[in-house]
Amino acid sequence: MNIEQIYKDANALLEGHFLLASGNHSKRYLQSAKVLEYPKKASLLTDALAKMIKDAGIDVDTVCAPALGGVLAGYELARSLDVRSIFVEKKEGGMELRRGFEITPGEKIIICEDIITTGGSALKAAKAIEALGGEVVAFASLANRGFCKRVGGNTTAKAECALPEDIPLFALDDFTFEMYAPEDCPMCKAGEGQAVKPGSKG
Repeated sequence: MNIEQIYKDANALLEGHFLLASGNHSKRYLQSAKVLEYPKKASLLTDALAKMIKDAGIDVDTVCAPALGGVLAGYELARSLDVRSIFVEKKEGGMELRRGFEITPGEKIIICEDIITTGGSALKAAKAIEALGGEVVAFASLANRGFCKRVGGNTTAKAECALPEDIPLFALDDFTFEMYAPEDCPMCKAGEGQAVKPGSKG
């Protein structure tokens, strides 16, 4: 399965001048919502991700996603794994479980995102789950931005990766893009317009 081509076909691998959540600029941007807007395509992706997790022998009871970006990916991965799907939501400085969702002590949980960049949101979700007695057995995402090392990947973890080394990360592919501090951005220097932020926080 050519994940990069799937993103391109869905117009989800954008080319331009983008402002990232980190404050850096980039010529490329992943918009996973464009891949997930077609349920059959989403199912193909999460079925492949679920196979990787099953092949690794990971025992899981529930998939938990950080809202909002991870909810669709998390729900589809839960369907592919035939387990429960829940999500956590932002709270000052962290995340919390709401809407009547409950965690059983010792419940084995995968934290699922659409994209893992540094893993900061996934880590906040994991801490919220662990505070309720859940056990985070893996992290998962459709795409890995290359800061964290995924199972079967060729990249090494960068200093910016927030995820713990002792919990595996499963993702379908690595997408490593050049990033620039605003003062070093070649698009800015070339006068290629203001950097845009196309994500959910844009």
